[in-house]
Amino acid sequence: MKVVIFGSTGKVGQHVVAQALAQGHDVTAHTRSPEKLKFTHARLKVAKGDVLDPASVESAIQGQDAVVCTLGMPLMNKDGLRTKGTKNIIRAMEKDGVKRLVCLSGLGAGDSFDTLPLHYRYFVIPVVLRHVYADHSTQEDLVRHSRLDWTIARPANLTKGKHTSVYKHGPSAIDTPLKLKISLDDVADFMVKQLSDNTYLHQAPGLSY
Repeated sequence: MKVVIFGSTGKVGQHVVAQALAQGHDVTAHTRSPEKLKFTHARLKVAKGDVLDPASVESAIQGQDAVVCTLGMPLMNKDGLRTKGTKNIIRAMEKDGVKRLVCLSGLGAGDSFDTLPLHYRYFVIPVVLRHVYADHSTQEDLVRHSRLDWTIARPANLTKGKHTSVYKHGPSAIDTPLKLKISLDDVADFMVKQLSDNTYLHQAPGLSY
């Protein structure tokens, strides 16, 4: 497939780029900072641009088969980049007829909030991660109300562990006892697999060990 990845130089995005290439996809990495990509590849195209620029987003999406969104920002940032960027992505996809979207969110966003342990519900998310999850919530609303074939991935705490391909996903990811972690590589593993798997079409599965 021809896949464009937004947030391609972020923590998850770099792993998505690498794994998508390893699985034979033609990848366009959209980024403001091409120098942050740590490798080159014959099937990798780098599109320098800003996700807040609608023209840049539309140019990167034209001719693609699918879009992966792994946008991220620092914890205390209040700019709402995920929401604003995702709005541009959805608008361009709907305009150009590109249907498949796999979008990164977080476990605790939306209707998964009540599944978290008490200290996450009453301290970690409201205090430490409040800006992140406010952004994810509005981002998820945009995706859910789009006309796209979307899947939202909600990983637990991201770690630098190994690529195992063995993890819980869907409702089983939030069963008790909950292990609130999953490696960056395994999140990427799940997201790339969704490009050719409709099991979670129009769903927001959790991911954890």
